[in-house]
Amino acid sequence: MKVLYFAWLRERVGCAEEEVSPPPEVTTVGDLARWLAGRGEGHAHAFENPAVVRAALDRRHVKADAVIAGAREIAFFPPMTGG
Repeated sequence: MKVLYFAWLRERVGCAEEEVSPPPEVTTVGDLARWLAGRGEGHAHAFENPAVVRAALDRRHVKADAVIAGAREIAFFPPMTGG
């Protein structure tokens, strides 16, 4: 699965995208974020406040309880504002 990071998440993780193979017990977006947070200091810093991180599965906005099975890509990004 391809994981994309945008804005300050990309800066904290240290890359714009990566391929990951989470373990079988990682079934939701929230599970994935927690698993990613355990991958290192940059990831932990990026996901330290999961309430402010938004996600999209295959370019569709989803909540933390969305199931990731079958997804080709997941993007994580900060809240967006209009202007």
